[in-house]
Amino acid sequence: VPVPDGTTIRLRVDEEPVNMGTTEVRAYERTLDMADGTVSRSVTYQLPGGLPIRIDSSRFVSLAHRHLACVRYDLTILHGPEGQAEPGAPTDLIVSSELVTRPAVVTDPDADPRRTRSLAEDAMRADGERVDGVRVTRMYRTAGSGLAVAAAMDHSFDPATLTHMRTRVDRDRAYVVFAVRAVPGQTVTLTKWLAYHYGSVDSDALADRTDATLYRAIDAGYPAALQEHRRELAAFWAGSDVEWTGSRTAQQALRFGLFALLQGTARSEGHGVPSKGQTGTGYEGHYFWDTETYLLPFLVHTNPSAARSLLMHRVDALPAARERARQVSCAGALFPWRTINGEEASPYYAAGTAQYHINADIAYALDQYVRLTGDVDLLHRHGTELLVETARMWVSLGFFSERLDGEFVIHGVTGPDEYSTVVDNNLFTNLMAAENLRTAADAVAALRSHDRDAYDRLVARTGLAPQEPDVWRRAAERMHVPYDARAGVHLQDDGFIDRKPWDFASTPAEKYPLLLSHHPLVIYRHQVIKQADVVLATVLLPERFTAEERRRVFAYYDPLTTGDSSLSECVQAIAAADAGKYRTAEEYLVDALALDLADTAGNVRDGLHLASAAGTWMAVVYGFGGYRWRTREFAPTLPTRARRIRFPLRIEGSVLEVTIEPELVTYAVREGDPVTARHRGTEFTAEVGRPVTFPGDYHTHDAAVTAR
Repeated sequence: VPVPDGTTIRLRVDEEPVNMGTTEVRAYERTLDMADGTVSRSVTYQLPGGLPIRIDSSRFVSLAHRHLACVRYDLTILHGPEGQAEPGAPTDLIVSSELVTRPAVVTDPDADPRRTRSLAEDAMRADGERVDGVRVTRMYRTAGSGLAVAAAMDHSFDPATLTHMRTRVDRDRAYVVFAVRAVPGQTVTLTKWLAYHYGSVDSDALADRTDATLYRAIDAGYPAALQEHRRELAAFWAGSDVEWTGSRTAQQALRFGLFALLQGTARSEGHGVPSKGQTGTGYEGHYFWDTETYLLPFLVHTNPSAARSLLMHRVDALPAARERARQVSCAGALFPWRTINGEEASPYYAAGTAQYHINADIAYALDQYVRLTGDVDLLHRHGTELLVETARMWVSLGFFSERLDGEFVIHGVTGPDEYSTVVDNNLFTNLMAAENLRTAADAVAALRSHDRDAYDRLVARTGLAPQEPDVWRRAAERMHVPYDARAGVHLQDDGFIDRKPWDFASTPAEKYPLLLSHHPLVIYRHQVIKQADVVLATVLLPERFTAEERRRVFAYYDPLTTGDSSLSECVQAIAAADAGKYRTAEEYLVDALALDLADTAGNVRDGLHLASAAGTWMAVVYGFGGYRWRTREFAPTLPTRARRIRFPLRIEGSVLEVTIEPELVTYAVREGDPVTARHRGTEFTAEVGRPVTFPGDYHTHDAAVTAR
């Protein structure tokens, strides 16, 4: 639910509004500075019968102080052409600083299920207010959960140029109004401070916290607040930036995605990351498997503490996951497909709750985090219990099939491809479940071996029986993997190849995404894929396939994939590069980069696609870097649009910088202990001050395959 917006500052002249819809605009520029983390705007207006006025404004949401935002507003009355005041200069300039409570979100989810469902008008209920001169604090509480928020604004200004006239509070808007006293050539500055605090506590207590935030910020001053914010941005870019030399457009698009990831994850402590971050109301603020499958790889390699926080949020939600498992008649724990507070919020079970692979996605992310950070404390204290409960769910969901000679099968599930729902033996689900089962058995064995007391506590908490890990291992080893010998390819599920092929040739572009133009039951009866499914399995678990099998999987499934999901093109880029289809990989990467900046999906109005942004990072690092995190293997290839790519990876506390150039690949350790890895099968060890280089690899780029 959107909270009160304090970014609004309005100008009036002789009680008439001055804005781009009512006033002549001489010059306009708006800039997102991703290095500083600021948005700036400069507008020069020609007032009717008066002087030109320039308004320069800049705002930032502090990454140093999590409850603080700031707006700097500069108004300058410009000189006339001869340096003199023009006749008819404005006599009554009014600046109104506002705190606006937006109306409830109203959309049509029937037309587009990706959009937010309508909210009641009283979704946010007023819960008190404070007015003290130029400071206004408003408190609200959500109707459903009772979560409270206090939003406050305060102002710093020079009384010689700005005079506080009045403060007024209406139902949906608070105003702090100033009269401007200035002459041509003079700049009048207003600094607006915003503070937000939330929680399930007394609203007055939250208001007291906003007071403390504002007093501290105003006392330190605007330059200090901005400088602290800039330091946080500098640290982020030092550890996360992907440098792309050769295409300014590609470089900016990459950084735009990284900046979105920063905004979406920097303050996620104690919460998940909504699929839109804080950029829009799409999907109602819910988070999905996006967090573990797409965001966690980026965070593990650049900001492990944020990755740990997100995993701990899943650990904290384990009681709710146990309850969800009971609701659907499973043992152990089942994490919700989409949620905010740990409870299932998916409105449609076939494409929601039936995606049991969420359990394995979380287990996979936990394993990746522990292996790459060495944080076995998280595993032993919290992670093993999560693995035990997710493994139990798989054993209760599936069974050993006599018809298939004792293979373990899992029926009635939905994989990543939501155009094939409630199927038997989805390959991605089965392989990821096997990984979950093995990881759980290994974690229990390691805990029993290294910390018997902790193991005993685990047994006491979970009722773990000695024979359970053996059953998990057997299920993993005997997991059914669908394969068609005639087609010579792994099957997405048992029945996929028997469905009617989709008539792509007769489907016009305006009919995509298919989910908006065709009934789900029509789609479910066809061989058509919303997003990478088997292909995603080859990306996450490449060691489970031979190189030839991965190539055949990509060749078979890529033409069937619509890319109707923003989660697909980045994965297809990685798989294409792995298959040697480098030009195809590059085109998929370009499409992923353009998703939000060009609004190619047509729904940026509902928020940015954070998972795609993280997947684009994966496409560069995993795809063209040829990086595999389990084996620390690199097989770099430079895209045709790049002359150089450079990126850092944090591995067990060390930072390994990889630079890919046409004739040279360089591995350098920026900080930490030496790092041992492999370059196209050749082992190397790099250490601080002693980089390792290899000759660059040249490839004949393939002709792009047909891809929708």
